[in-house]
Amino acid sequence: MQKTNGDSLMAPSMEKRAGLSENDKVAAQRLAALPRIDFIYLSEPDMIRAGVTDMAQCVDAMEEMFRLLHVGDYRMAGGNNNSHGAIIMFPENSPFPDMPKPTTDRRFMAMPAYLGGSFRTAGMKWYGSNTENRDKDLPRSILTFILNDADTGAPLALMSANLLSAYRTGAVPGVGARYLARKDSRVVGIVGPGVMARTSLAAFMGACPLIDTVKIRGRGQANLDAFKAWIAETYPQITTVRVVETDEEVVRDSDIATFCASVATGDPSKYPTVRREWVRPGTFLSMPAPCNIDEGMQAPDIRKVLDFTGLYEAYLEELPAPRHNHVPAVGVRYFDLVEEGKLSRDALEDLGAIVSGDAPARRNDDEIIILSVGGMAVEDVAWGTMVYRNAIANDIGVKLNLWDVPALR
Repeated sequence: MQKTNGDSLMAPSMEKRAGLSENDKVAAQRLAALPRIDFIYLSEPDMIRAGVTDMAQCVDAMEEMFRLLHVGDYRMAGGNNNSHGAIIMFPENSPFPDMPKPTTDRRFMAMPAYLGGSFRTAGMKWYGSNTENRDKDLPRSILTFILNDADTGAPLALMSANLLSAYRTGAVPGVGARYLARKDSRVVGIVGPGVMARTSLAAFMGACPLIDTVKIRGRGQANLDAFKAWIAETYPQITTVRVVETDEEVVRDSDIATFCASVATGDPSKYPTVRREWVRPGTFLSMPAPCNIDEGMQAPDIRKVLDFTGLYEAYLEELPAPRHNHVPAVGVRYFDLVEEGKLSRDALEDLGAIVSGDAPARRNDDEIIILSVGGMAVEDVAWGTMVYRNAIANDIGVKLNLWDVPALR
């Protein structure tokens, strides 16, 4: 293996990534070199140099992805082409003593997708997850991503994907804020001061640059202190950071509120819950983590937006009711309420339709809007493609060879 000279580069702007004509040139070169297949490996430091932490460009990529979702130029897993992915979980009791135990969030998962438009690539995120990783000073989930040529199926890149996933997750609330938050928003309330909160806040800052106050609720002092230090270093324009004790304090008097805390799945009564009396007119609520709503938040005057309707419709096919017991996204709760006759299906909106101009964005300063963020493999493909193209354009990564000539043809 040979390391390219990417080590000498500081993180280049994503504006320097290869354009479409350059992409066509690279594709032509790859075809001319067949049957030899090379691809690149991008470590986490390589990913940083290739721009994976460029939140503004990530939000742009997610915005384009939502337009493609809306017109149908994509595919995900499952017979419905909308599945979140394929998951391996472990039984409570196994006759095999070496099989992993079903501790909290213990799973393996594959999330494949194809995305068209200017991306026209396929890819898959693969990860193992276990909350007990934190006792080993590891992230809860350890992720890799493979990007493939949509024509030949050949690998283009194997990537470290924890940052890729974190930034695309935060960028989706950023797209939501572009269209659904008040542009004069100043106060953000956050439950769960972890990675998801950092990337969500980064995206909110791009959409609403007047933000100057953050309220945070967390379970551990070390996490709170780390989050406060990160804000002070990254966003000096945020002049007030206040630790609060309850979810009510997070939501009340906030312009933007987001629940980013991981909780055990299974009992929706234990998920963080938004109550109508806490929410003032004009609030945008972004929910990329477990969330429930009270009866007041079910009212017709509360706009209920899904990141992508097809994802939740897939859960209807794949999971037994009530599905919120299995998937804690608030959008899943919406569909449970529809089945229970407590909510009209017409009350649910789609972010792709809003981004594409086929449905209205924020209509006035008093609307209360809540966005469900479920996470989709097309997001990884979109951002992974952009990072890969920037890596190629700036000679970043380790070149690997699959074969010069395949042994079997």
